[in-house]
Amino acid sequence: MNEPLQYGVFYVIAAMAAVTAFTRFAGFWMMGRMTLTPRVLRMLEALPGSVVAALIVPVIAKEGVSAGAAMVVVALLMIWRRNEFLALAAGIAAAAAIRALGY
Repeated sequence: MNEPLQYGVFYVIAAMAAVTAFTRFAGFWMMGRMTLTPRVLRMLEALPGSVVAALIVPVIAKEGVSAGAAMVVVALLMIWRRNEFLALAAGIAAAAAIRALGY
């Protein structure tokens, strides 16, 4: 084994953790010094929905109808029952059933 690269993975993980921590602390630091105007507040209120859309839309575009239906099932069960395990199990079952039907 090449000795200089033996701990390389650990160095990379440590560097990624340091960069992640830096970005989080820098965000809190910058927001503490920013004036929260009505425009900034509207942007911050819209941010969670934007993040959810950015995560869901590419999955639906790639996986198709089964992923979209599974996400709808998960969302509805989370609103109705507030049980993550139940929602996840139902979403997986819905995706499997739709794929078994050929969609």
